[in-house]
Amino acid sequence: MFEKMLKEVYGLKDGQELDVGRFRAFKQDHSLYLIMKANGRKEQEISELGRISAQLQAFGDKEVPGFVPTSDGKQFCEWEGVYYSVLKCRELRMLNPATIGRKLARFHLRGRYMPFQVENVNRIGQWKQLWEKRLDQMEKVWNEKLFNEPENEFERMFLDSFPYYMGLAENAIQYLADTELDGTPVETDGGTVCHERFTRKTWGRDHLVKNPFDWVFDHASRDLAEWTRQQYFSNIKTCQPAVKSFFADYRKVTRLSPFAWRLLYARLLYPLHYIECIENYYISTSEEAKRSLEDRLEKYLKQTAEHEQFLGSFYQLAEVPVRSYRLPVINWLLK
Repeated sequence: MFEKMLKEVYGLKDGQELDVGRFRAFKQDHSLYLIMKANGRKEQEISELGRISAQLQAFGDKEVPGFVPTSDGKQFCEWEGVYYSVLKCRELRMLNPATIGRKLARFHLRGRYMPFQVENVNRIGQWKQLWEKRLDQMEKVWNEKLFNEPENEFERMFLDSFPYYMGLAENAIQYLADTELDGTPVETDGGTVCHERFTRKTWGRDHLVKNPFDWVFDHASRDLAEWTRQQYFSNIKTCQPAVKSFFADYRKVTRLSPFAWRLLYARLLYPLHYIECIENYYISTSEEAKRSLEDRLEKYLKQTAEHEQFLGSFYQLAEVPVRSYRLPVINWLLK
């Protein structure tokens, strides 16, 4: 499929194509190349991701692939109307889920020391504005539908539930605003290389691949919160031991400051699961996808009490010294 592109654009030949997890790859002797779609990325972003990748490799991360330049020196190419980048793996290791907390902490540790200003993939300080924007857009849709008869069961659930989730989102935004106003960042609260959405599957199911196209530059708490969110909703009944172990492992490498815990908790409070479910429903053109989203929303609404309990007990679960760190709590969640 990519044989001609690899030969003509990258000078790679006499190998074989294969699949590595969710990626198409090319094996040549002892070298492995991953073929990544780069659609929707600006040239400056790809260039910056390439610099970050090279820097992480220089700091000793053997699981970060490097960008392979095209024959004319670019870090991406256009082939049959699609943009691609080719990444070379130094090593391909098996993923051990039990070590992911420590591995993520080391990844963040290396990612803090970029010897250049990260600009194009920088997300530092943007949470509040983005959260408010998404909430305002959803409130507008809700208001437009409020005085009409619901078209279907999904819409009825949305109209009934939105005020509750708007309140939860506003709690998260206020918690974040208070943290930014009176919190005290320390050295480890500087920006680092994070992921758009870090979950237990981001680095792969079997083979560990740290894909630069997943990266953003942000506070480390972004990854910690999103991993926790996905872990919780994957299995709300039995996620507690995994969450506890994950944070214990992370802390073996990096201690989180009170400021970091507050950012993390604000992000957990923000009901991203609900907001994405509603957004995806209204932009979907597939009836099958809509039915699936309706089932998901119904599940979320039935699990509201468990979710509140999880949020209310999170600091205790993660073994955070709430009193000595003087962390604010959300009283209505402490039932």
